[in-house]
Amino acid sequence: MYNNVLVPVVFEPEDLAKRALVTARHLAGTDGTVTALHVIEQLPSYATQYVPSDILQQNRTELAAALHEMAETVGAGAQLVSGHASRTILDTAQELSADCIVIASHRPGLQDYLIGGTAAHIVRHATCAVHVLR
Repeated sequence: MYNNVLVPVVFEPEDLAKRALVTARHLAGTDGTVTALHVIEQLPSYATQYVPSDILQQNRTELAAALHEMAETVGAGAQLVSGHASRTILDTAQELSADCIVIASHRPGLQDYLIGGTAAHIVRHATCAVHVLR
C-alpha cells in the first residue's frame, strides 16, 4: 500500500481518469491519501489577448468544479494548477511527498515516439513509483 498517491487527471471522453482514481484509492487503501491533479496549460501571451479574461476564469471555475466532483467519488482531494503538464506533475508529486503517481495513458502513436508523451516523461523522471493505466 502507498501512503500518498497523486493522480494527474485529463478530461477526455474516455473514463481513464476515473479508472486512475479508483486504482489509486485501491493502492492507497483506506488510510492513504489520494490527490487528483489537473494542470491547465498556459496560453502563450500572444494568444491571451484574443481570449476574454472572463472566459478563461469561467473555464477555470468549471474545471475546478468537475475535478472536485470526480475526486469526491473516491474520497480524494483535488488541486487545479497552471503550468507545463509533465513538469508541474513532477513538482507537485515532490511538494506532496507522493510515494506513487497513477497516470492514465492513451495508446502511443508515432508522434509519441518522436516527441514523447506526458506519461512517458513522468515515468522517466519521477522519483517515486509510477503506475500507468491504458
